[in-house]
Amino acid sequence: MLKLGDVILAQVQFVDTFEIKTRPALVLFKEYENIVVAGITSNTEMKGVTLTRSEDAIKDSIIKLNYIFTISEAMVKKKLFSLSPEKKKLIISEFLKKLNKN
Repeated sequence: MLKLGDVILAQVQFVDTFEIKTRPALVLFKEYENIVVAGITSNTEMKGVTLTRSEDAIKDSIIKLNYIFTISEAMVKKKLFSLSPEKKKLIISEFLKKLNKN
């Protein structure tokens, strides 16, 4: 069962094209067969929460808390790893900051 902090590999449809690609994403929560995730990019110039190789990422990456979307459970290829409890707290804190911006 997927939960907050799980990093998955999933099929993702990009908003600017009809193309579907397999990309990593961070699970925020699951409800029924829907999973709300944050995108992950290896473009470390982007803003977000860093994710490093020492945290089990394949390469240094950024968790993009400004890129939230819902996927079907059927689009998940596999679970890659889970974030540490400290990193999950950071994700929640940063996400709440975004929600509370005026």
